[in-house]
Amino acid sequence: MKTFILNMLFSSSVIAFCAWLSKTKPMLAGFLVAMPLTTLLVLPLSMLQQNQSQEAVILFAKSILLALPFSLLFFVPFFVAERFKFSFWHCYLLGITLLVLGYLAHHKLKALL
Repeated sequence: MKTFILNMLFSSSVIAFCAWLSKTKPMLAGFLVAMPLTTLLVLPLSMLQQNQSQEAVILFAKSILLALPFSLLFFVPFFVAERFKFSFWHCYLLGITLLVLGYLAHHKLKALL
């Protein structure tokens, strides 16, 4: 339980730092968030904390790679927001909808591999 709490504090600190940085340096914060921060945190924590086999963690990483293009669907509404006069919340909800559709596509594609 102690390891879980330490992992949670470290991970939330990274996220909070990026949110704070977005106020003064949005381009830098965007670059940091675009990096696979979650993956960089989760893969070693998964390996260490849950004592998973190397093969399971490699399969986990492959699933992440397969999911990346689908996860980018979230940002599509933000790119067309000005043209279609979407508010932030419209973009956000449409992005979530596209993520759900992306997850379903990822699930089907993963079953084929």
